[in-house]
Amino acid sequence: MAVSSAMRRLLRVLEIQESECRTAMESARAELSLLEQALARSVERERGGRRLVAASATTGDVTDRIAGIEETRVAKRIAQALAPRIAEMEAAVSTRRREFLGKRIERRQTETLIEETEALDKVEAGRRAQRDLDDWFLSRRSTT
Repeated sequence: MAVSSAMRRLLRVLEIQESECRTAMESARAELSLLEQALARSVERERGGRRLVAASATTGDVTDRIAGIEETRVAKRIAQALAPRIAEMEAAVSTRRREFLGKRIERRQTETLIEETEALDKVEAGRRAQRDLDDWFLSRRSTT
């Protein structure tokens, strides 16, 4: 029972689908990473604003105090805007990961079927060869 060409085509299609799912997952991970980096920059910006406010308290500079308060406010708004997008991307990454793992399982199952079929074919070919040798030996023995 040779491995059909349809099974080999199925394996190739599954490899392509797995590759596409891996690419989509990596893309989603990269986008999530960018959003997390933007959030970290926003947190750092907020800290900078608080430092500016604290520094202005010692110097008495009103302009620095207003700038620090504004920096803190803007940084908080950016963080609030990024939070839902990060949650969405985390969900997307999770979905893409599940899709990728599903395609990997499908591909591996198909590979296993093909390998088992090839192994059975080898065993059967070995049996056939042995049977042919036995028949040849018996036919030689009976003629002498």
